[in-house]
Amino acid sequence: MKNFKRTFAFIFFMLAGIVLGAFLAYICDGKSYVGWLAWGKNIGVENVSVDLYVIKLSFGLMIRATISQIFTIAAALIVFSKTCKNL
Repeated sequence: MKNFKRTFAFIFFMLAGIVLGAFLAYICDGKSYVGWLAWGKNIGVENVSVDLYVIKLSFGLMIRATISQIFTIAAALIVFSKTCKNL
């Protein structure tokens, strides 16, 4: 049970860092003095299709990583290590 709590807390902090970073990038996009926080790159496979005549399969996965997400994920890791020492 102890390992489950620690894993759940880690996943929560990582998701919170990713979502907060994406929101911060959305807010900062277009602002002249903090616009650099919204800069990012798309990583992944856009679209792969397999047509077997009866079944057509399409796969795709794109991840957009921004500067603000890197900062918020790092902050989430620090907060996780400070708050979840005894879990």
